[in-house]
Amino acid sequence: MAWLTARQALAALEVRTQTLYANVSRGRIRARPDPADSRRSLYHSEDVKRLARRRAGRRTVEAVAAQAIGWGDPVLASGISTVVDGRLWYRGRDAVALARSATLEQAAALLWEVETVTFVRGGRAALPAGTAPGLAATLAALSRRVAADPPSRGHARAALVTEAVDLLGDVITAMLGPAPAAGLALHLRVARAWRAPAAQDLIRRALVLLADHELNASTFAARVAASTGAPLAAGLMAGLVTLAGPLHGGAAAGMRALIEAARRDGAAASVRAWLEQGHALAAFGHPLYPEGDPRAAALFEYLPMPRIYAEVRDEVAALIGEAPNIDFALCALADRYALPADAPFTIFALARSVGWTAHALEQAATGQLIRPRARYTGPPPQADATPAPRRRAPR
Repeated sequence: MAWLTARQALAALEVRTQTLYANVSRGRIRARPDPADSRRSLYHSEDVKRLARRRAGRRTVEAVAAQAIGWGDPVLASGISTVVDGRLWYRGRDAVALARSATLEQAAALLWEVETVTFVRGGRAALPAGTAPGLAATLAALSRRVAADPPSRGHARAALVTEAVDLLGDVITAMLGPAPAAGLALHLRVARAWRAPAAQDLIRRALVLLADHELNASTFAARVAASTGAPLAAGLMAGLVTLAGPLHGGAAAGMRALIEAARRDGAAASVRAWLEQGHALAAFGHPLYPEGDPRAAALFEYLPMPRIYAEVRDEVAALIGEAPNIDFALCALADRYALPADAPFTIFALARSVGWTAHALEQAATGQLIRPRARYTGPPPQADATPAPRRRAPR
């Protein structure tokens, strides 16, 4: 595996240092510390060459198809959500405007195309006695349901919606613990579980803003599972384990580490060291929002930004010109109201479960299996050197 110095990478790309940093932050170019000088980074040559070719405009049919999987052209039809002109839309409605007053239950009704949704209290199977709520408990609850629930294929949509309501009740209970009262809106239930009543309206807004985001990695995983006819619980499980990755719903962990470093060493030194060591700034920038993530901006209309976050934001803007995204806002929300360390992921997972369900319902209605082809890059196929035995002609 070949690696390039910053000077070599900049020469190949013909860009400024800030653009190189931005491509690393967005995950387009892999980087690692230089073994000879830990203050500097080396950059993956194939990633650099790929971007250089793209800039030169040499796009083959295979390249277009490959790039469709990485923030490229749409690959399947959906009527649930889209991003147009830097704004997120849920079935034709502006998600930011919806978040000003709607609950996640109302967003679910919109995305599932039903009149109302009320999340029921999960059964005992959702959280066995002595089990702490959280990600592990939720995965266990989903795994039990995957083994027990019927396939989604062949079921009427109304029956699947009824199952989805019950399934979400189990997910919420496994993630938060038993409900304190029946019929409590989810954002109130979250605020009570975390003993943070002052944060309940911001939690409500965040849940709505995160309910869906067209065909992101976790949603695609959920749709692939649904396309096989697996139970709805399988789609949610596929989405949840995909969300756990550090480049998706786990981005908050990296942001917390950067904030801790900034508190210790100062924002300027910490951000610069973070970038020079090749770390991605997953909480900044977004390929679909070149002018800034409107979901983050919508939260910061009502969320006082902690001072250290403002300092890190300004330093990142100066170095790579990227604005904070929703992961940054979730971390600031958790910090501002002393929420649990896993609060950003929990909010993300609870909200996106609604979107995964909407996509599973939509995919089930198509009856189609999602099965893309791979562009083979391995050794060329070779004929067997040993000839096959000749069959004798019958006498």
